[in-house]
Amino acid sequence: MKKGYVIGIDYGSDSCRALVVDVQDGRTVASSVCYYPRWKAGMYCDASQNRYRQHPLDYIESLECAVKDALTECGKEVASHVKGIAFDTTGSTPVMVDRSGTPLALLPELSENPDAMFILWKDHTAAQEAAEINELAHSWPVDYTQYSGGSYSSEWFWAKALHVMRNDALVREQAFSIVEHCDWMPALLTGNTDPIKMKRSRCAAGHKAMWNAEWGGFPSQEFLSAIDPLFDGYRSHISNETDTADTLAGYLTEEWSTRLGLPRQVAVAVGVIDAHSGAIGAGIEPHSIVRIMGTSTCDIAVASYGEIDGRCIGGICGQVDGSVLPGMIGMEAGQSAFGDIYAWFRQLLMWPLYQVGKDALAEELSDSVIPILSAQAQELPLSAKDLVATDWFNGRRTPYPDLQLQASITGLTLGTTAPVIFKALVEATAFGSLAIIEDMSRNGITIDTVIAVGGISQKSPYVMQVLADVLGMPIKVSVSGQACAFGAAMLASVASGIFPSLEKARQTMNSNCAVKYFPSEARHAVYLQLYTRYKELGCFSESSQK
Repeated sequence: MKKGYVIGIDYGSDSCRALVVDVQDGRTVASSVCYYPRWKAGMYCDASQNRYRQHPLDYIESLECAVKDALTECGKEVASHVKGIAFDTTGSTPVMVDRSGTPLALLPELSENPDAMFILWKDHTAAQEAAEINELAHSWPVDYTQYSGGSYSSEWFWAKALHVMRNDALVREQAFSIVEHCDWMPALLTGNTDPIKMKRSRCAAGHKAMWNAEWGGFPSQEFLSAIDPLFDGYRSHISNETDTADTLAGYLTEEWSTRLGLPRQVAVAVGVIDAHSGAIGAGIEPHSIVRIMGTSTCDIAVASYGEIDGRCIGGICGQVDGSVLPGMIGMEAGQSAFGDIYAWFRQLLMWPLYQVGKDALAEELSDSVIPILSAQAQELPLSAKDLVATDWFNGRRTPYPDLQLQASITGLTLGTTAPVIFKALVEATAFGSLAIIEDMSRNGITIDTVIAVGGISQKSPYVMQVLADVLGMPIKVSVSGQACAFGAAMLASVASGIFPSLEKARQTMNSNCAVKYFPSEARHAVYLQLYTRYKELGCFSESSQK
């Protein structure tokens, strides 16, 4: 095999990571992370309204920063042999664009308008629009939600677009089409930004926008217009073809070749959702589930056509032919809050220090709070009568999305301590994980292996052991702390023609297991009793919040 390198670009919620990988052995030769400056400053967001927006300039500036820094680290010789680049992004993170495919926030008159910006995956402002889509879909001759777990989410493409168009006349007047973040990045770098012609990701379209070959692609114009006449004409303003993430989107334009310091002939792959890329990077196989564990979780599984056998899997975030691994059905689930719950509790404990002006002390102590809580929580005895909480601090993504749900804790007394509450919160996130696997099992999908990636899997042995004990399954933690970017690098190696297939790329550029967590049978038995109480509390909370 000839010398060659590829770059995987991972756009997370907070930053852009560039990973330079040697295709001969999968070795990482350089990496760099650049944070979004406007996002870091808290601009354009309103947590009280569940509004989270990101400016396209954050994506552009962080991309240039990360790639240039990584190339500086590995040297000009490596840069001259880069063959391909691929992007993974959060999703669904769409933006309204004009006829040329320019995000509206890049127009001078809309540069400070949050509705003209990318709508981050965790933005829940479109709850009403999602409810209307579900109501219509379930009465329409074709239920366009049937391959989306039977329910459309306010975190997804059509609901978000409709919300900003209803909310903002200036955006409505300028908008021509809708583009996912993972589609815009390859389009920008290859110069193919025309919304009607640009390459669209099979992963994003299938899981977030109700695309399915069975009904000819995206939902019909009649259906979209019935949701709201504001969608009139939009069906023809979106390329109806989709491509798997190992497909070539084009080559770097001269402008982007110069801006990034890369050869002009660098191939650019079709974009992909970050969790799907992370599953590839972690070594996903049939009967395994990859858990990307961070502020939230995304759970990815794949199955053969024979195992699915034409069935619709209820409660998940989609089943799509060709997503994740080409030639298989990719399935997505997840929790809307995971690490965010631990961070919330930490901030709750630190609140008095901030109130009395001890901000510096609070910042100094902040990093030690979770480790101390973890150390004390794991020493606590385990009983079926322990405190129980639900994990719906940011609503429920799966099984069966309801992003308006709120979390609950039961069993509090005057003797309840901070470690006791933290233990219950960690167990709640594990119970939410078990609910997802149980839902897949009820639908005939066998899961016998758990692969974990992401910051929490690398940094929190306590959380990982609780998860193994609750699930009753061993958990393998991926050796790569950058699985999403690594998966993107694999996809770049196929799109650039270095490998003939993703399977061949995975055989050479493999990612091994760093550590395994094995469940305790005794603790698992107790956790099953607590899990029953978790489900009872969930049913009560859900009914009382209607």
